[in-house]
Amino acid sequence: MAPLTSTDASPTASTPETTMPAETLPAETLPADTPAATTTYDLDVTTTRELNAALQATEAPASVTVTNPQGKHALACGLDRPIDVRIEGHVGYYAAGMNKHATVTVAGNAGVGVAENMMSGTVRVTGDASQSAGATAHGGLLVIEGNAAARCGISMKGVDIVVGGSIGHMSAFMGQAGRLVVLGDAGEALGDSLYETRIYVRGTVASLGADCVKKEMRPEHLEELRDLLRAAGFDADPAEFTRYGSARGLYHFHVDNASAY
Repeated sequence: MAPLTSTDASPTASTPETTMPAETLPAETLPADTPAATTTYDLDVTTTRELNAALQATEAPASVTVTNPQGKHALACGLDRPIDVRIEGHVGYYAAGMNKHATVTVAGNAGVGVAENMMSGTVRVTGDASQSAGATAHGGLLVIEGNAAARCGISMKGVDIVVGGSIGHMSAFMGQAGRLVVLGDAGEALGDSLYETRIYVRGTVASLGADCVKKEMRPEHLEELRDLLRAAGFDADPAEFTRYGSARGLYHFHVDNASAY
């Protein structure tokens, strides 16, 4: 494995930095609730392949910090255990893709396809996200504290996505299941060709896509939205949102709807 950082060694040290809990007792004598040690990987001296291999081999519970990402692509992908990963900086394409169980925080902006095909766990972006955030994701929670670009939640299949800002055009296109919550505005063709994804928008919607319609906000939807906002860490009134969903007119092909496909 390539050299990893250590505060007690030169940049060419061969082991990652490990920060022990405040009381550095031997592991077998630590109380059961003692926080896991934090391991740091510096991407100035570690490749993406080496980082992902190390993360995938990390046993839970564990806390990992990744420094100097500098927009590299496919960071923290394919994780399948409940570890905590924090990336300090901006990431490129497909960060935290195929996530399962892990909690991944990007302290910066994310490129195309963040949390693509996520199965479970939590992915949080503290900045903005580019196109296709949460694409085809089956489960888990994706939180984008800033804005998300076009096609946010495209073909989502069960994931919950909460966006603190606004989203671009064609978001939730062919959304099959899950919930999309937007605290800002939505671009054109929201929910085009929607299946059963539920959409909640607090701001304005430029236009609705084919087969997407405004729907009644019933008590169960207010409660659902309240839980989602709480889980994502946003303080907002569910009563300020509008619900959108499928009119169910495009589930099966009919010649009368040919122009809408």
